[in-house]
Amino acid sequence: MTKKIRRAIIGTAGAAAAAVNAYRAYKFVPDIVDYGTPSEEHVDVERAMKHLSEAISIPTISYPEKEKVDFTQFDKFHAFLDEAFPLIHEKLEKEIVLEASLIYRWKGTRDDLDPIALLAHQDVVPISEGTEQDWTHEPFSGFNDGEFIWGRGALDMKNHLMGVMEAVETLLEEGFQPERDVYLLFGQDEEVVANGNGGAKNIMLTLKERGIHLDAIVDEGGAILPVNVKGVIENKHLVGIGIAEKGYCDFEISVSAKGGHSSQPPKHTALGQIAEVIRDLENNQFKAELKPFVLDLFSSVGRNCTYPVRMVTCNLPILQPLMKTIMCQIPPAASLIRTTTGVTMAEGSPAANVLPQKASIIVNFRQMPGTTVQDVENHIRKVVRNKNIEIKALKTKEASSFSPTDSRAFKIIHELCMQEDKENIVAPYLVMGGTDACNYEPICENIYRYSPYKAGVDLLLCTHGTNERIPCEAIGPGVAFFKRYIKKASAE
Repeated sequence: MTKKIRRAIIGTAGAAAAAVNAYRAYKFVPDIVDYGTPSEEHVDVERAMKHLSEAISIPTISYPEKEKVDFTQFDKFHAFLDEAFPLIHEKLEKEIVLEASLIYRWKGTRDDLDPIALLAHQDVVPISEGTEQDWTHEPFSGFNDGEFIWGRGALDMKNHLMGVMEAVETLLEEGFQPERDVYLLFGQDEEVVANGNGGAKNIMLTLKERGIHLDAIVDEGGAILPVNVKGVIENKHLVGIGIAEKGYCDFEISVSAKGGHSSQPPKHTALGQIAEVIRDLENNQFKAELKPFVLDLFSSVGRNCTYPVRMVTCNLPILQPLMKTIMCQIPPAASLIRTTTGVTMAEGSPAANVLPQKASIIVNFRQMPGTTVQDVENHIRKVVRNKNIEIKALKTKEASSFSPTDSRAFKIIHELCMQEDKENIVAPYLVMGGTDACNYEPICENIYRYSPYKAGVDLLLCTHGTNERIPCEAIGPGVAFFKRYIKKASAE
């Protein structure tokens, strides 16, 4: 075979492959499904905004040190809920668990169906000391300027809690009766990280003791994010449904040394040794893995991209090694595919002229589902060359399991989101932070983390920060979603 013929064959094969890829990219589009139109739902938006403002004005702050919690504020919040939602107060069974966690039971017409539950937490984080004057409006004012409702809890998550309550109150006003029992479960201390015996866990144990198994749970999580990259993907919204959440653990790692006067230092002080520990940890990250939800997420987004971009995104299965390499170089992307290692605190000598007898670091790990706290400790011992380190677990919480994407509840959420806007991109994702939902795994397999509120990334970054606020225009659609979800999910 001559070189000329060989080049012609290679060129023809390359052209054929390019043509096949072009055709695949052309066909790589969202499935055409007629989800219908959303049901018309009455929402008293003015009432809902007023109630949210009032809820924000009650500072239900939680602290790791329970003695610092002002439970009179939770009592005040409970009294406000009773007054604001008279039909819920009249027709639903209410119970207080632990100090201030709430169980509402809306009795259904059938006892042979597992109940559904909607979760929220009543507590908010405190205002960082010294930042009070940085707020445009006072952090517990609930001020409504016509565009935003301002204050701590506006996004995390009194908007969600009040949306659920408004939906149930309105359904009661309309005479709706669910077939399944509907539980509203509101914890008191979700913001206390890795709380091993908090409100949500005690609610779960209460239900478990009564033999209650939940068909599905909806808690906080993904929002509706605008996606607009010129020439790539335009005028879309990404709707993330959290199907799992990462774990959390803080480890203290220490090394000991002789100490003494700084005028006669050894080659490596205790701080020098702990620096080597840090280097070992940061240079030996956890193995990255593209879980199915990552491919689902990228595929969903890729199908909505412009044609030239789809020439790449249609080949995601064979591009996995390259995707993994690129994602590992981008911290937000890396956190989706591996357990993260963050060295956050260090301590050594109490004085500049004294050699430390002990040096310590605090390392925060966020475990991927499938990685346990014990796995993290094993990883530390494996990658750190200094085998004389002391390791102590401080705060720990295991990662959740993955909930299925083919369940009745997930399909209902997906359908409702697509009915709301056929341009939505609905995809499963992994929640980086924590929620109360993980506490309910012993009594529920179908746990989904989704807050039906449109908010840009700039607003979401205000969560737990200064000038937390929610757009007024997001309130009505949020309540309408909960009404639709309760109607569908509480039916057989």
